Amino acid sequence: MKHLLFICSSAIDRSPVAAELFENNRKYEAKYAGLNSWARIPLTKAAVDWADIIFVMDERNQKHRTQLLERFPDAIKKEIVVLDIDNSYVRYDLRLIELLRAKLEDWLAN
Repeated sequence: MKHLLFICSSAIDRSPVAAELFENNRKYEAKYAGLNSWARIPLTKAAVDWADIIFVMDERNQKHRTQLLERFPDAIKKEIVVLDIDNSYVRYDLRLIELLRAKLEDWLAN
């Protein structure tokens, strides 16, 4: 089973919803974390080490990929996918769920 890690800023809206899309998935196990020190679930080295594929929500505005690699340089060895989903959604916003499903279609289909 492959391990997917979803990262956003505070682990409140985007990354938890993305991880929930993979509940009961037979091919992937998903977790989430946030880059901010006050994140609901702060990103740790253990989480980065656990992940096979790391998804970051936003590089353009919030520099999630950049922050990840600055704090955990070994993450460069992982597959990192930038989803380009900005922080304009609240948890369970149907637009967020639809956007995540579209961007994660290849992984959800398996």
